[in-house]
Order: sequence, then structure tokens, then C-alpha cells
Amino acid sequence: MTSAFFDITARLSGGRHGRAGVIHTPHGDIATPAFIPVGTKASVKAVLPADVAATGAQAVLANAFHLYLQPGPDIVERAGGVGAFMGWHGPTFTDSGGFQVMSLGSGFKKTIEMTLDGALPADDKATAGGRQRLSRVDEDGVDFKSPLDGSMHRFTPEVSMILQHSFGADIIFAFDELTTLRNTLDYQRASVQRTERWAARCLNQHAVLTKQRTDMPYQALFGVIQGAQYEDLRRQACQGLTALRGPDGEVFDGYGVGGALEKSMIGTIVGWCAEELPEGKPRHLLGISEPEDMFAAVEAGADTFDCVNPSRVARNAAIYWAGGRYNITNARFRDDFSPLETGCDCLTCRQFTRAYVHHLFKAHELLAYTLATIHNERFTVRLVDGMRQAIIDGTFDDFRGDWLAGWKPGQG
Repeated sequence: MTSAFFDITARLSGGRHGRAGVIHTPHGDIATPAFIPVGTKASVKAVLPADVAATGAQAVLANAFHLYLQPGPDIVERAGGVGAFMGWHGPTFTDSGGFQVMSLGSGFKKTIEMTLDGALPADDKATAGGRQRLSRVDEDGVDFKSPLDGSMHRFTPEVSMILQHSFGADIIFAFDELTTLRNTLDYQRASVQRTERWAARCLNQHAVLTKQRTDMPYQALFGVIQGAQYEDLRRQACQGLTALRGPDGEVFDGYGVGGALEKSMIGTIVGWCAEELPEGKPRHLLGISEPEDMFAAVEAGADTFDCVNPSRVARNAAIYWAGGRYNITNARFRDDFSPLETGCDCLTCRQFTRAYVHHLFKAHELLAYTLATIHNERFTVRLVDGMRQAIIDGTFDDFRGDWLAGWKPGQG
């Protein structure tokens, strides 16, 4: 299946939704499935853009909420967009800020209840340890207090579209409300309906801005599917978004699968959505965790996905390798002069040793973060590249089986 935006070049057998393809953007093609490193504030933490490119990463994702707060949309726009601002010359994504709506509303710095705990009752007003709620959702949008200086701000679907157009990313996302797994079914249902209404407003505003901003390439707009772990709500969300039309018949260019979900449900939920969404549109999974989760997402039909994990765990001295994950500060690596992973072709493994990276972490040298992140990002890119090639070659099941058989997190 071929279109001006997305080509499908190979598929998994057995009625599964996984496929290989190519997304065409103004700043280059993205061969899918693809892992998209996260550069939240126009920076993949601790790593130069050239080094991100050297890992084989094809695109990066930045966050509209954080760029709005700092340095501000005017600065990014005057710089020529987020890619030019950060010195990244490939494709870029920006997410809408919906995740921050949830996390600030729950009083969390990062997230709340992304896994279920039977000891915790459903609670639509839950916050983390009694922390102050920093955002409030209403039908029109969200009021929130800046975590930087306490100033008050308001996001609406229209504001999110205006911001993301000014940031100039190749792929942008409709503004959505991300719930938690502690929210009641009634709230989840109301939130899915609200997110659909917001999506319609985003589609309309995107159409207006696209006509006005004739000096910049077209930005692909993805609708975002919510519904937590409820099959009926996920399918309803997919059907609602695919039925939406802009003022001149515009539709979403692709779809993002977002929302709170348990690790064990990733493949199932992506699969529900893949069954409902148009076959010729790319699907992006918004946020994912460990490498083993990526196999489930790809097999179920995710074309791209972003993840902060490779860089986040790297800053905590956790190193990925083909057998799992280990902590480089362990004493046994003090005089280990082998690379972080034998056979890895990243800059870190080609030029430095476990002993040296161990020393950097123990000495609290910032270079430790850089070298560990380069390796973890390259590890993840290489893994997903392998999945893509295995789909093309018809060997995905063997590749997955062999890889997961050796994956034992914590070993090293």
C-alpha cells in the first residue's frame, strides 16, 4: 500500500498487524518500525545531535509543553523550528502536552499509576502523596501552574496547534487528556469523549494554520487514542477519530496510541487499535518501557514509538546489552577493560571500556551520562532496526524468539 505520506513494504504473516514501511517527511524518510529518541526540551539529554544521528536514530521527539515554558515559542520559531534550534537535521515530532496535563493534575513530577495496584481504589481526584494538584481540566481546555515559577497558564486544543505549528515539527499530535489507571470507568468514558471533541478542534485549527502558514512545509497531524485498558473505549476512540473531518474534509495523517496501560497489555491494546484504524495510516505508540515491550508493540502494529528509557536509565548507570541490563558502577567493572557490550558498534564501545565508564560514574563526571546514553540509544535503535529487517525477511518470529531467550534484565 502506497501513499504520499506512508508506504507499507512488508507485513507479518498470520493475520498480525505488524508491518514494515516508510514515512515520508519534509526532512527525510523514516523507515518503520522505528524507535524515536526523546529530546523533551529540544535536547536528548547529555548527547550532541550529531551523536544521536550516529546511533542510527531517524527522528527525535520534543515536548510542546516544555518548549512553551522554556525558551518559549517565539524563540523556537525565530530559530527556524525545533530541528534547526537544536541542530538536528532529520525529521522531528512534537507531542501535544497531554501527558503533562495528567501528571500535573495528579501532583506527580512524572506520572501516576501507570500500573495497577489492587490495594489502591479508583479515585478521580487522586494525587501523589497529597501533593498539590497543578492543573485543572474543563471542557474547553486545561489551566495549569508552571512547575518552573508557579505562574498560571492555559492550554486548549487551539493553543496546542498554534504552538506546535510554531515549533515546526514534521509530525505533531492532537491535544488529548491522558487519564490514569485509577480513574473510574465513568471518568474514562467522559475523557475519551472529551478527547474526541478536542481532536475535532485540533483538526479544524490545523487546517486554518496550514492555509495561513504557506512559508513552511506541511506538518502531519496525528489524532491520539485514549481509553486506558478498556477495549470498548479504545475501539470507540479509534472509530470516533477516523470519522472526524476538517472544514474541507481534512482527516488525520496518522494516529497515536496513548494513555495509561499496564506493561502486559501493550500488545493487546495496540492490536485493538490496529483493527480499527485505517490500514494506510502510520501508528505511533506514545511512550514505551523496556526493549521486550517493543516486540509486543511492533508485532501488534506500532510503526513508530518514543521512549525516554534508554537515556533515563543510562543516567542511573544502567547499561543495556544483549543479555539484559547491568549497573556499570558495580565493583566488578572497576578493572574490566572490555567494551560496554562486546560487538556493539557505538562510539562508546569502540573507544572506551567498562572500567573507564565505571570510573566516570564513580567520579561524578558528566561524561558518564554521555557515554552511557550513546550506548543505550544505539542498542535500542539497533534492536528495532533488527525487527524491521526481520519483518522484511520473513524471520520476525525467529528473531524475537532468539533475542528474548537471552534477555535477562539485571544480568551482566
